[in-house]
Amino acid sequence: MEENILNPELVTSKLIEEEEEFHHLNNPADGIKPIIKKYLGVPNNADQQGNKFYFTDGDAKVEVVVITDEIIRVRLAPHSVFLEEFSYAVPKIEQKAVVFKLTEDEEEFRVSTGVVNCHIRKKDFFISFSDAEGHITSTDAVPMHWEENVAFGGYYVFCTKTCDSEESFFGLGDKPTELNLRGKRLVNWNTDAYSFAWNQDPLYRSIPFYISLNEGIAHGIFFDNTFKAHFDFGAEDPTKTSFWADGGELQYYYIHGPHMMDVVKSYHLLTGTHPMPPLWALGYHQCRWSYYPEAKVKKITNGFRENKIPCDGIYLDIDYMDGYRCFTWNRKYFPDPKRMIKELAADGFKTVVIIDPGIRVDDNYSVFKEGKKNRYFCRRSDDYFMEGHVWPGRCQFPDFTNPEVREWWAGLFDELVQMGVAGVWNDMNEPAVFGAGTFPDDVRHQYDGHRGSHRKAHNIYGMQMVRATYEGLRKIMKNKRPFTITRAGYSGVQRFSSVWTGDNVATWEHLKLGNIQCQRLSISGISFCGTDIGGFSGEPDGELFTRWIQMGTFSPFMRAHSAGDTKEREPWSFGEPFTAINRKFIELRYRLLPYLYSTFWEHHRYGFPILRPVVMQEQEEISNHFRQDEFTYGDKILVCPVLEPGQLSRTVYLPKGKWYNFWTYELIDGGKEIEVPTPLETIPLFIKAGSVIPEYPVMQYVGEKEIEEVKLNIYYSNYEVNSFLFEDYGETFAYEQDIYLEKKFVVSGKPSVLTLQQSLDGLYTPRYESYHFNVIGIPFTPSKILADGKDIPYSIDDNNCLEFKFTKNFKQIEILG
Repeated sequence: MEENILNPELVTSKLIEEEEEFHHLNNPADGIKPIIKKYLGVPNNADQQGNKFYFTDGDAKVEVVVITDEIIRVRLAPHSVFLEEFSYAVPKIEQKAVVFKLTEDEEEFRVSTGVVNCHIRKKDFFISFSDAEGHITSTDAVPMHWEENVAFGGYYVFCTKTCDSEESFFGLGDKPTELNLRGKRLVNWNTDAYSFAWNQDPLYRSIPFYISLNEGIAHGIFFDNTFKAHFDFGAEDPTKTSFWADGGELQYYYIHGPHMMDVVKSYHLLTGTHPMPPLWALGYHQCRWSYYPEAKVKKITNGFRENKIPCDGIYLDIDYMDGYRCFTWNRKYFPDPKRMIKELAADGFKTVVIIDPGIRVDDNYSVFKEGKKNRYFCRRSDDYFMEGHVWPGRCQFPDFTNPEVREWWAGLFDELVQMGVAGVWNDMNEPAVFGAGTFPDDVRHQYDGHRGSHRKAHNIYGMQMVRATYEGLRKIMKNKRPFTITRAGYSGVQRFSSVWTGDNVATWEHLKLGNIQCQRLSISGISFCGTDIGGFSGEPDGELFTRWIQMGTFSPFMRAHSAGDTKEREPWSFGEPFTAINRKFIELRYRLLPYLYSTFWEHHRYGFPILRPVVMQEQEEISNHFRQDEFTYGDKILVCPVLEPGQLSRTVYLPKGKWYNFWTYELIDGGKEIEVPTPLETIPLFIKAGSVIPEYPVMQYVGEKEIEEVKLNIYYSNYEVNSFLFEDYGETFAYEQDIYLEKKFVVSGKPSVLTLQQSLDGLYTPRYESYHFNVIGIPFTPSKILADGKDIPYSIDDNNCLEFKFTKNFKQIEILG
């Protein structure tokens, strides 16, 4: 929309009371269309129905719903008729606030919980929010309004709020731009963006959730609208921020902090978290478009074992299929896929296959015949099936918004699972169509009984595809956890899948972008994320690939992937010294698996993001609003990737507290920037003082060896610090029946004593019997170690670290000076 829709003509009292201005939008694609613009008038009535409050100006109606003490939803019905309650992002709204009330005075209506107040101003229907202390955190700049398009009978819906001079904005998924979105104008419309560039928008996913940070207080806005949506963070007018959509309802959730972490946790309460992945999915994965025939696949997997580089996942791209037909095999390339997958499994590799949404139009192809017979494919407004060209040629596309179609699709994975396939990769599901870009707007979708056009369903198409994939795999694999990955998605996709950032490029700029994108995805609800290590298109040199491996070691999802017209890029492809360094970091990934897995549990169970930008550690520091290189994995490991070629040192900011250099064990005071050497074989990596970091022995793949003991790396601190270790079977859903073990470690130090306490909660019993303790940074000379009152032997290694062993079920260990 070219017209000034964010800041309409100066809002006069006449406009606020009731405006019916007839004007035109100049849309070159569609010609001149008449638009009727209207604003909310003066609220003249308030009504309460349980936790729902209704306010009306006599024509339009606003619903305010109290969900928790921190979450309030606002909905606008331009003519007092709300759409039926339904959301793919929020499957079930559970009202959890116990105490809330409606009050009224001369100036406003006010809906209050114990934490937040929603104010509805009587003179103009402005809606604002404040905390319990009365600090205004969010307020309308103009009343909510809508533009009625007479041509198609729908609405554009708008909300514009004030933007303070130092207000910062974060989230909105993996937008390829600076971490702080202040001054940006962005669009949510899932798009196949091959070799995307810095500031290119939109990309593959639509996550309409952002976090505002102002005067040290954070709040979130989740605009749950699946139409093409727009966000302006002070770009057009630095005093205003706006969000609007090309259809649907104006429905948003105000989520109060006051900390960014509180906002993200509450957002997860609405949209869900990732299920626990199989432990192998946190290992290293290797992919290419494409590895074929079978001999090539075996050459690659043998290369990992011969080079002693750990790897758990091997991927088959579209060339494994017969003519790119989904759920088929090219028997020329893969004459006996079941045997091959079994042999790969025996060597420790899980096989992941790609499945796209385009089903080839071919009456001799069983999947197409069945879909056509049952009318499972998307149809246009004239009832003809929608067709488009993708990899198989002429294709039709399942309507994944239809639960019957999802159930059918889920069942199609049975043969793949019986062959031994362990994971599925859904691609091209924006949906992408060659030439056209995507489906025409008039394609109709069942939308779980809430029918709509593709304008409504486009942004959730990929999410519903991977939902069907995940639910099918879970049912067929029974008690075994499936692994899924999707390119496209919408808020809530994390309940079904991991993601990657799409078709990136082998450049240093894209290394920087990937670092920012994964942090942004994580605080936007999608923690199980990663990049195509090395870049999908283009040619990295050995240095760039190795620096990418180092960053990928600390991405929740770690996969190298490349296009078929590029040179191969396995971890050994660039020779020495790169092979040795890549091996070192992938081995580090496997050593840290118990920490990475425990951090994933904290995400799944408690709603914490896995990757956390520095601003999330110290949001009160304005300078941190613009830091985007450093992040923590969980809350104990701080990482700062090397993002420039030839960089032998770099500046790193350490948050307040004390931090140990992972490589040298040097103890450093935080709250400042430091200069850190960055030779090719290391990256800046720091451990929070007081942490207990669990470690596994190096394996070539998850489950290669029986774990006989777990190493606990204990970093001395003179203040009390809690750490956490989660353990379960690693591949079943037994954790949903509480068959797991949560271990809490508490480290507290004094000038002449270090105490480590352990408490256990859960029904799972690990097979190993003992811990190998490695205590780092003790400032005194130990004289005795008491473990549950027993005097035990110890040794001191060349790094002045204290080492000893004791049973896994200890309660308290004291190291005395």
